Amino acid sequence: MRITETAGLALATRLLEEHGAPRDHAVLQARVLVTAEMKGHPSHGLQRLPRLIERIKRGVMDPETKGTQRWRADAILDVEGSSGFGPVVAMAAIERLASHIPDLGIGLVAVRNANHLGMLAHYVEAIAGLGFVGIALSSSEALVHPYGGTRAMLGTNPVAIAVPTAGEPLVLDLATSLVPMGRIHQHAASGRPIPEGWARDADGHPTADAARAKAGAIAPFGDAKGYGLGIAMELLVAALAGSALAPDVRGTLDSRSPCNKGDVFILIEPSLAPGLPARLLAYLDAVRASPPAEAGEPVLVPGDRARKRKAAASRDGFDIDQRLWEELNALSRSRVLAFEGQRS
Repeated sequence: MRITETAGLALATRLLEEHGAPRDHAVLQARVLVTAEMKGHPSHGLQRLPRLIERIKRGVMDPETKGTQRWRADAILDVEGSSGFGPVVAMAAIERLASHIPDLGIGLVAVRNANHLGMLAHYVEAIAGLGFVGIALSSSEALVHPYGGTRAMLGTNPVAIAVPTAGEPLVLDLATSLVPMGRIHQHAASGRPIPEGWARDADGHPTADAARAKAGAIAPFGDAKGYGLGIAMELLVAALAGSALAPDVRGTLDSRSPCNKGDVFILIEPSLAPGLPARLLAYLDAVRASPPAEAGEPVLVPGDRARKRKAAASRDGFDIDQRLWEELNALSRSRVLAFEGQRS
């Protein structure tokens, strides 16, 4: 079924408010989830909402806190997330640090013990919107096997980078795993098999069964290259945030454990070289205009596809599994707003 952006935001916001989230916290968390849907990444979208609500009910998520911030150094803001919404804790810290970047030139936010962030693109896009280069890193439970191994030992450890230009920023957002675990869960929920090579089961055997893959390990992207980048990110985030390493991380995929992963955000003042934003944009446009490998399939740069999907979803709505939509409506104490804007 297809729903509108307005309907998705209204239901998600209302559900979160009904379970104790202040209005501004609920709006931000809902926006992150719905934007993921609109960009074509439902693994980071509304399917995570029932788990967020269950976490609030169980007392392992605090919907009211923005975390506790302290300056570790002039350019390093240390944040104890205190089990708050990941987006709320992160954006509060980013906004505080951003006001210091014109004086510092560069700054870093290190967060521990906040909940799942969703797509990292949200944060680096916000940073780029302030005129800064943005870098975001995050860790997770042990979900990825080492190159040459079979047991999950690393997180999916995503990284995102945004560089502002005279037009739209360059936005790169990728996991160091071949796919995010949320996509495995999405396949399992719908009963669809996963492609060969995505994952191994709990016994270390390659599997196309998404349910068995949930208990196993995802492959790193690019074999040794993705593994190397993933393990570097594993140590980097833990070293900067003081957070747990993957085998000891809990709380991003379950409803019972406090979340103890880490997040890092870096803000950098770009060069003041004359005409630089225009030159960056001209370069990206030249890349887009370069000869395509397939006729009718123009070259894209990171961020293009997601922007096009989001624009289309804003205009036409986005698809959502009907069972999930019905589940979300059943969780709401008021169903009047829940079905507004629905499109069959």
